[in-house]
Amino acid sequence: MTCRLVILIGVSLALGLPALSARTEHKPAAPPPPTLRPKPAEPVPAEKLDAAVRRGVEFLVASQNKDGSWGSPAIKGGVPIIAGVGSHHAFGVAVTAMCVSALIETGGDPPEVRKAIERGEAHLFAELGKVRRDDPMLIYNVWAHAYGTQALVRMHRRLPDDTERRKRIEDLIRGQYERLTKYESAEGGWGYYDFEAGTQRPASSSTSFVNAAVLMAFHEAKGIGVPPPEKVLKRAVKMTQFQRQSDGTFLYGTYLWSRPTMGINRPGGSLGRSQACNLVLRLWGDEKVTDADLKVWLDRLVTRNGWLSLGRKKPIPHESFFQVAGYFYYFGHYYAALTIPRLPAADRPFYQDHLATILLDLQEADGSWWDYPMYNYHKPYGTAFTLMSLAACRKEPPKGEK
Repeated sequence: MTCRLVILIGVSLALGLPALSARTEHKPAAPPPPTLRPKPAEPVPAEKLDAAVRRGVEFLVASQNKDGSWGSPAIKGGVPIIAGVGSHHAFGVAVTAMCVSALIETGGDPPEVRKAIERGEAHLFAELGKVRRDDPMLIYNVWAHAYGTQALVRMHRRLPDDTERRKRIEDLIRGQYERLTKYESAEGGWGYYDFEAGTQRPASSSTSFVNAAVLMAFHEAKGIGVPPPEKVLKRAVKMTQFQRQSDGTFLYGTYLWSRPTMGINRPGGSLGRSQACNLVLRLWGDEKVTDADLKVWLDRLVTRNGWLSLGRKKPIPHESFFQVAGYFYYFGHYYAALTIPRLPAADRPFYQDHLATILLDLQEADGSWWDYPMYNYHKPYGTAFTLMSLAACRKEPPKGEK
């Protein structure tokens, strides 16, 4: 969530993009070779998963700021990146939105959790509408608009009888749509840096995993009766399809279209993105994304997890193999977890056990999870991602049982 690769800044738009039709061919996923198909994991006891979730929830409750937010610009175990005052406002609101979502999904109804949710919601009501682009180069606010929308959806569902509150939330979601329309890349979709021109309509490179995050938020908001702007939606889907390569990987951003075999664009570099991108394309009606595609990339995430984890906790973005950055880790697992309910019911426990096993083993002594040391935002966002991932790893009881 920090910086796109600066190695090839300016390459793509200077050269121009090829016709979209030349990049949208997609072959059905081939069955994975035996080396890529993981063996079944040991079933994770429900009580073990629940205990880890409780510890994560306790961490979020204990680490909430006095104003109801989470995270801060303080360098507490983290490292700085390019960010101004507006960027930190956007980071703080985005992380707070993620924590509110995680507590609503996994916190239950203890008084201390309910109070933390209410304080977090109050912060979002006050601050989400104020989030803006920091300066011509920095567009980190797109993260706040995406995860803010997801939090608003959960807030909308939390108190279904409060009609006035629901209307206020729906208006806030439409406000996020306005911001996402204003800060949409000129080529469609979204990026979070404009290294090109610093124009009012950003010349940022459309970035596959940002598109995925926004498109997921769009889909959830549509589910409560607040559909996104049709033209903005179609452009984002089209650009995400453009970034899909024939081997199922997704370009980091369109600016790398002329370097399809660069490490960051190969399967090892796409390991934390392909699940998210396949998921949202499937949700928005792309029939080319099959169950086989979803399972192949879940298999790869499991089998090559140690490889992806080599980037975890490294302080320099993209310093790991295949130019993987630490912040791909829990992002990738979150969207991978969200693909599981889209699979046939018989296939779900296999992946639920694998993802739960991976994530439970990485919980820190204080109950948190983190993957990239970014200021003091890393533990709240890593914990929020993981709690929501673990929620998707909870198995439904057999029919007839409660």
